[in-house]
Amino acid sequence: MNAPVDHKKLIKGATGDWEVVIGMEIHAQVTSKAKLFSGAATAFGAEPNAHVSLVDAAMPGMLPVINRECVRQAVRTGLGLKAQINLRSVFDRKNYFYPDLPQGYQISQYKYPIVGEGEVVVDMADGTQIHVGIERLHLEQDAGKSIHDLHPAQSFVDLNRSGVALMEIVSKPDLRSSEEAKAYVTKLRTILRYLGTCDGDMEKGNLRADVNVSVRRPGDPLGTRCEIKNVNSIRFIGQAIEHEARRQIGIIEDGGTIDQETRLFDPGKGETRSMRSKEEAHDYRYFPDPDLLPLEFTQDFVDELATHLPELPDEKKERFIAAYGLSVYDAGVLIAERESADFFERVAKGRDGKAAANWVINELFGRLNKEGLGIADSPISADQLGAIVDLIGEGVISGKIAKDVFEIVWSEGGDPRAIVEERGMKQVTDTGAIEKAVDEVIAANAGKVEQVKAKPSMLGWFVGQVMKSTGGKANPQAVNAMLKDKLGIE
Repeated sequence: MNAPVDHKKLIKGATGDWEVVIGMEIHAQVTSKAKLFSGAATAFGAEPNAHVSLVDAAMPGMLPVINRECVRQAVRTGLGLKAQINLRSVFDRKNYFYPDLPQGYQISQYKYPIVGEGEVVVDMADGTQIHVGIERLHLEQDAGKSIHDLHPAQSFVDLNRSGVALMEIVSKPDLRSSEEAKAYVTKLRTILRYLGTCDGDMEKGNLRADVNVSVRRPGDPLGTRCEIKNVNSIRFIGQAIEHEARRQIGIIEDGGTIDQETRLFDPGKGETRSMRSKEEAHDYRYFPDPDLLPLEFTQDFVDELATHLPELPDEKKERFIAAYGLSVYDAGVLIAERESADFFERVAKGRDGKAAANWVINELFGRLNKEGLGIADSPISADQLGAIVDLIGEGVISGKIAKDVFEIVWSEGGDPRAIVEERGMKQVTDTGAIEKAVDEVIAANAGKVEQVKAKPSMLGWFVGQVMKSTGGKANPQAVNAMLKDKLGIE
């Protein structure tokens, strides 16, 4: 059944509006020390062909043996996607030739995958939500890597990745814009990282996307799709979809037809190019792998894994909103990475949640982004930031002074409370001292006194002058109240 057409997402062509339809196949490397069917290591960065067992190299007579940890991780991922877990699944041989595929086939799953239908709920920047259906998740081996730039006339093959476990997560064609596709991959990556089933490192190729794109007139049947292979950045996914949709629209509007094919995205040119005509499933001659029994486990095995799942992003977000009184946006920012959420909770413990969120998001995250650092590299600990929030809450320092304290702790370290004490940064709360400063500012600006009585919004100017005269140390609330009293402003 077609969902209602969102006209804001339509692409304008020369002959009218077009709807882009996107489905994703995400290849996520399973977090496991050993490969899917061998004991060879999966560590990144080794010398070429250093992590290759006889099974990975397809030596005659070598038999695959399933890695239990990879099965556990696939089931945990399925549970995290609220998906159907299939207690019986089958490994198949997907036959094709490529130099970095030593067996001449890939062990994958076809008709009977380990995980069935599920759903991912994605929050969009405009506050709306989209529900993306998961068609299936299956386990399969990765291929090796062909290297073409080390010799002018020869190619080299590195089999370190050969046999590494991948989860292929296939979505339904529920996405309708490049922004939705980017948000979906971002959310899926977050879920995988929370679960610890894939580190989501796209630079290392540990998370890659095959993007299926087609276009149609709103309300029409699905068009012919093209698959863009191995896109390894969320930004590139967006660019690839934008270019491919407009390419297809241009061809159809010029009277042509779309050929189903596999394409590659060239980030340098920002365009897709043809790689090969798209194979159909029957071209791969799938059949059950005779060396592997069907994979069977019990519901108890699944239930045991379910009881030990971590709190996932959606649940954590709802809890942050309820427990700390955060906005939907702030909660969404904080839960984007598990480490960031944990950091926030340490800052917020026993404190005002909104104040803690404000300092974590605006001051800390802002500075980390500016410096190109992650939360794990933060020079300011959760305890130090929590101490700054406490000092503001206790009225010891103002928000302005707090920013100075933040800067000192960021650059030099130290205990914020001791820094405030030793450097004389305490906020002035002595009403006598504040009154003296207020009287001096009023006396020096007699001409403005009448103006502020006629235009009370000018009071902020007087507050600024008093704060300036006290070096920013006067309590702003006290200054405000005293000025109103002396100037006779309600």
